[in-house]
Amino acid sequence: MAKKLGVTTKLFVLDTNVLMHDPSSLFRFEEHDVYLPMVTLEELDNNKKGLTEVARNARQASRNLEEIIGRGLPDLEQGSPLSVNGNKFSSGRLFLQTLAVNVDLPMLAGGKADNQILGVVVYLQKKYPQREVILVSKDINIRIKARAMAVAAEDYFNDKVLEDTDLLYTGMKELPSDFWDTHSRAMESWQEAGRMFYRITGPLCPSFMVNQFVYYEFDKPFHAIVRQLTGKTAVLEVLKDYTQQKNNVWGITARNREQNFALNLLMDPEVDFITLLGQAGTGKTLLTLASALTQTLDMKRFSEIIMTRVTVPVGEDIGFLPGTEEEKMAPWMGALEDNLDVLNKTEEEAGEWGRAATQDLIRSRIRIKSLNFMRGRTFLHKFLIIDEAQNLTPKQMKTLITRAGPGTKVVCMGNIAQIDTPYLTEGSSGLTYVVDRFKGWEHNGHVTLMRGERSRLADFAAEIL
Repeated sequence: MAKKLGVTTKLFVLDTNVLMHDPSSLFRFEEHDVYLPMVTLEELDNNKKGLTEVARNARQASRNLEEIIGRGLPDLEQGSPLSVNGNKFSSGRLFLQTLAVNVDLPMLAGGKADNQILGVVVYLQKKYPQREVILVSKDINIRIKARAMAVAAEDYFNDKVLEDTDLLYTGMKELPSDFWDTHSRAMESWQEAGRMFYRITGPLCPSFMVNQFVYYEFDKPFHAIVRQLTGKTAVLEVLKDYTQQKNNVWGITARNREQNFALNLLMDPEVDFITLLGQAGTGKTLLTLASALTQTLDMKRFSEIIMTRVTVPVGEDIGFLPGTEEEKMAPWMGALEDNLDVLNKTEEEAGEWGRAATQDLIRSRIRIKSLNFMRGRTFLHKFLIIDEAQNLTPKQMKTLITRAGPGTKVVCMGNIAQIDTPYLTEGSSGLTYVVDRFKGWEHNGHVTLMRGERSRLADFAAEIL
């Protein structure tokens, strides 16, 4: 380490939770050096057993460490280069703690792992006063303690998709009042299979995304979806109006503009992957289930509906309770039951017997699955609904979405303001990740639902409480 004393690169001391959150974090510090206290390696070892996501990550982090340090006996004082296996992103070195560190931290109990890590950081600051030594941890409390002791501490930000979730793609764009003046010069319009298209050219077109909704709310309201983009030219398709009773989906009609957008995506056979964001009561689950039932039972587009959700704690064993996988998942599926009650009420004229028969038919086509058993599966011609998706990490999200086989539609729903998983934030949630990565793909659609439609009580409570 003495070699690098005069340089401006920083020395990052990693807490265990960073490695368990993202095993590849070792390679994310570019030209800077990484230092691992011995207690971090101990904690990594304590967490490696089991089938949870944390245990898998701990094992992967250990494998990464072995790759970096190599098989021989390197000079650990000089550090091991992080640029292994053709990794061009990190040119720094990895240092392991090789000597016992005795730093007296009078305020803190010495035996606790967090306090030992803080002791190591204080020791490194004294040993290398010219270098910037920074503690990196996902644990807020250790960062607060560090700041109280005048130690630099940061969160691990590399997994963040966006710094500010207010900038997250909403899936829609409001058109200005002069839109038609600036875009209608060489406009073409035509009908195809009962659908109305417009080809427009103008300065706003390059800022559109494929499958983004555009709306004009002035003298003649206009709601459309962007179907094609080439330079300054865009092809817009006029939306089907699902607010009309004649276009109802399993008896459900859209109650606002965003719900209409969502139903247009959900009923579109060309859209394979849909993300719906919105707070409680915006209708995410109801609209998705209504469109899934229509397309499974009436249109026969899908063979069955598969519903899954994160049972927080994520990926834990769902227990040695009596019953099948579906019965064990039942307590987590209250939202499904509530929405099925609403959808069944729409069959008023069918009478008691008709409703019971419909209910049996619906239940025979809906499967409730646990996330734990998703690895290695392939779903063919299924309507896959992932509820509470904000609690998934990007890696878990990838595992789920890659289950989709031919003819399968995947819908992810959630509210990024309600994350229950430790160490996940709005910026690093798997739901934010897929919204950002999939935008602009021709078979993807996204809508952020704004207005709650539960009841005047729920709306007032959401606003005032």
